[in-house]
Amino acid sequence: MEDLVIRDADVVDGGGEPSYRADVVVDDGRIVSIVKEAAAAGCQRPRAMRELDAEGLVLSPGFIDMHAHSDLALLRDPDHSAKAAQGVTLEVLGQDGLSYAPVDDRTLQEVRRAITGWNGYGDDIDFDWRSVGEYLDRLDRGIAVNAAYLIPQGTVRALVVGWEDRAATAQELDRMRQLVAEGLEQGAVGLSSGLTYIPGMYAPNAELTALCRVVASYGGYYCPHHRSYGAGALAAYAEMVELTRAADCALHLAHATLNFGVNEGRAPELLALLDEALDAGADISLDTYPYTPGSTTLAALLPSWAGEGGPEALLRRLADEETAERVRHDLEAVGADGCHGVPVEWETIEISGVTDPALAEYVGRTVRESADARGETPWTTARRLLLRDRLGTAVLQHVGHEENVRAVMRHRVHTGGSDGILQGAKPHPRAYATFPRYLGHYVRELGVLSLEECVARLTSRPAARLRLPDRGLVREGYRADLVLFDPETVAAGATYDRPRTLPTGIPYVLVDGRFVIDDGRRTDVLAGRSVRRTVA
Repeated sequence: MEDLVIRDADVVDGGGEPSYRADVVVDDGRIVSIVKEAAAAGCQRPRAMRELDAEGLVLSPGFIDMHAHSDLALLRDPDHSAKAAQGVTLEVLGQDGLSYAPVDDRTLQEVRRAITGWNGYGDDIDFDWRSVGEYLDRLDRGIAVNAAYLIPQGTVRALVVGWEDRAATAQELDRMRQLVAEGLEQGAVGLSSGLTYIPGMYAPNAELTALCRVVASYGGYYCPHHRSYGAGALAAYAEMVELTRAADCALHLAHATLNFGVNEGRAPELLALLDEALDAGADISLDTYPYTPGSTTLAALLPSWAGEGGPEALLRRLADEETAERVRHDLEAVGADGCHGVPVEWETIEISGVTDPALAEYVGRTVRESADARGETPWTTARRLLLRDRLGTAVLQHVGHEENVRAVMRHRVHTGGSDGILQGAKPHPRAYATFPRYLGHYVRELGVLSLEECVARLTSRPAARLRLPDRGLVREGYRADLVLFDPETVAAGATYDRPRTLPTGIPYVLVDGRFVIDDGRRTDVLAGRSVRRTVA
């Protein structure tokens, strides 16, 4: 007898087609049978050890989070309800050019410090890996949901070149190409960059193109956080399109939005640029989160010259009065490259998390609010946080535009990604609510997308980008990564005030045919594993 039959579900199969009613049978981690309109047809209905009545529920493939920052959270928190309760069954890690493999002992410590605001420092984790393959092996010991990995170009550059702002030598470039090839052979799905983050931003386009050619030769894709989402956003998008065209490499644009006042209402220009490239044969996709504010670290806003040499060098510069004044001038008067070429507006920078508990009073307030309360300048407040929190401060950046969010969401190559940072006392609610917000707010309440089209953007389209032959659709023979939700009640629970509230209307989630969410409660199942790109 099979493991499970899900009876009378309204199947939205991920392919964009109209829903249908069916019994779906799961056995040994796969969908083994789909019997359409079983009750109405009066046929012999399938039996199983467990029979789940799905009347009134939609059955869809599990959601794929194309932009996740759970690199340490999956190891630290076996429960991981932040994603499991949303119906996420696969996350793509290694984002924005900075993660924890491949590394050596020196680089690992530097990266841990650089992205403490994203993932915590990791004192509670045994970093018993150094290569991409070893990190994926660590995930294979059992995690809440599945995970794929992008090789982080900034980490690779830190390992080979260091944190200096210079071009790589020919020998160094060869070594970086080798590391990228090794990571792909070990199962990574592509390469990411953070081109407003050090040290990845120090790479010239010729270096990035050379690495993308390696990625293309293995059938992977390039996922850049490109050089500007602000003053130079449209030029930065065009730069990535041209770079991957030259490398003949697939392109996936991370958190593809247009922020800051200079870009209000300019999404149609971006979409026209992408349509022109797509019509000419380019292989492009993108992801977005369904919110206007962004989220990053406070240190990420600083000019790139200040971070040359790595996190400790940055702290030394911030401690020096004369150098700190140069940093302030670039931030407030010029528009630092870390802040996307736009002069910082401190009233838009909300502190969402600190690593030093003594700084907790700053959380939930903008830098300007805290500064005004102390009778000091915003830069004085920001500098104090950077130094005392040793670059670990996380922020929300309230600089987005709803019309841009909706326009990009409608585009033909759009997929969903949370960009969810789980660190901090008040993280961005997208970490806990991206996928139910798509289904509840943008489908049911606003009608921006149909249910079938939205599910496709969260399931089969990401699976196609990842080149996964047996995920992303409700089809016989496919992996039983599945979610059951109530289309009338599914909704984000998380808000900016209560960002860790779990969603409603998603009572069942299965990973590899096993319930990780059962009747709305997290089980103790750790069915997730690494999902590795198959070497051609």
